[in-house]
Amino acid sequence: MLLDTRKAQVFNKAFVPNSVNIDIDGSFATWVGTLVPSGEQPILVIAEEGRLEEVLTRLARVGYDNVLGHLEGGMEAWKDAGFEIDSIQSISAAELAEKQKSESLNILDVRKKSEYDSEHVEGAINGPLDYLNQSMTLVDKDKTYHVHCKSGYRSMAFVSALRARGYKNLIDVAGGFDGIKKSGEFDITNYVAPTTML
Repeated sequence: MLLDTRKAQVFNKAFVPNSVNIDIDGSFATWVGTLVPSGEQPILVIAEEGRLEEVLTRLARVGYDNVLGHLEGGMEAWKDAGFEIDSIQSISAAELAEKQKSESLNILDVRKKSEYDSEHVEGAINGPLDYLNQSMTLVDKDKTYHVHCKSGYRSMAFVSALRARGYKNLIDVAGGFDGIKKSGEFDITNYVAPTTML
């Protein structure tokens, strides 16, 4: 597994094909535990300069010791060597709103079910990152989906994980649901306090 621990909005611009993005500055241990099959999984790390030791320490703390190595020199070295790079399109809530005016969009909300049930974009599909294998069954490879979470961390992890499995038509929504709601350009369901759903 190629594990790229850079920030989502840095990762999306240029990454080693088939890498999965789990940003070291978010809930790293939680999402490694969710998205990496087991502690036995061989891992190659791509990290920001100066952060490799931190990545390795945090992986080891949660039982992921099978790190085979890291990309020395990071993405700059990879690009300088002339190797293939991939990228993921990421758009703002404002750009998504503009697209919505002229076409019917498939919006995929990868937040937890409780977050989605509390409040979501009208017509959005819920495919939580927590249950990636089930959620990916909701995605038709031939259709384009605009993927969001709350702020943009989980959506990039979701899009990168599916891209590594051959899904090419996923567009990340930077800023997530927070940005979508703040834009005032989308129909949002009425808020339901999570405690009332227990």
